[in-house]
Amino acid sequence: MSTTTPAAHTAAFSTARTTATAARVLRQLRHDPRTIALMLLVPCLMLVLLRYVFDASPRTFDDIGASLLGIFPLITMFLVTSIATLRERTSGTLERLLAMPLGKADLIAGYALAFGTVAVVQSALATGLAVWFLGLDVTGSPWLLLLVALLDALLGTALGLFVSAFAASEFQAVQFMPAVVFPQLLLCGLFTPRADMHPVLEAVSDVLPMSYAVDGMNEVLHHTDLTSAFVRDVMIVAGCALLVLALGAVTLRRRTD
Repeated sequence: MSTTTPAAHTAAFSTARTTATAARVLRQLRHDPRTIALMLLVPCLMLVLLRYVFDASPRTFDDIGASLLGIFPLITMFLVTSIATLRERTSGTLERLLAMPLGKADLIAGYALAFGTVAVVQSALATGLAVWFLGLDVTGSPWLLLLVALLDALLGTALGLFVSAFAASEFQAVQFMPAVVFPQLLLCGLFTPRADMHPVLEAVSDVLPMSYAVDGMNEVLHHTDLTSAFVRDVMIVAGCALLVLALGAVTLRRRTD
């Protein structure tokens, strides 16, 4: 006679289970004002700080502000998501949830939906602040900036979910940021054009999603119309986010040993 756990009968994916998971995560976030402040206010404060750092040179803010509009949400969502997911695992919550009729795909999609909802608000606040209050000069549509900022935030969420599987503590989760985020930050073309880098570094930057996020922001910054390069960049960032989410579902562990 075979024995199976309830989770063994769980379907591969369920919209109802996914939305229920997302609702649970959002309820938890609602009771954590410090985390909400980190996700919603810190990117805005960083943009304000950046604007007045270059107060004597507004053109410099225009040149790099759009790129950082996508990078700041990615960093904050990476930190919050990786720590929150790890906390669920170390507290035994994930083990209890996965013992129920809840698949890994449902869980990962639910977390992505919950944090993605926060990312929409975060990206809208940061984009509106940069364009309409800090005077970021954008040639294209601000709505396209918002799209790239949102995709960057979702990418940060996906990366956070993925790396949380390899951390044994919240401190280790934070330690992954220099390994996962900082190389992309240095090679994305923010500090120097990627074409001017050493050929090896340029080749590495060509496979990093943040490079295409920065390229997409620059397309909006300098072109009035929707360009094919922008569409390519957006599709690559979105595809990377989906790929990392899939990897997160595969590597998700019930608990930390």
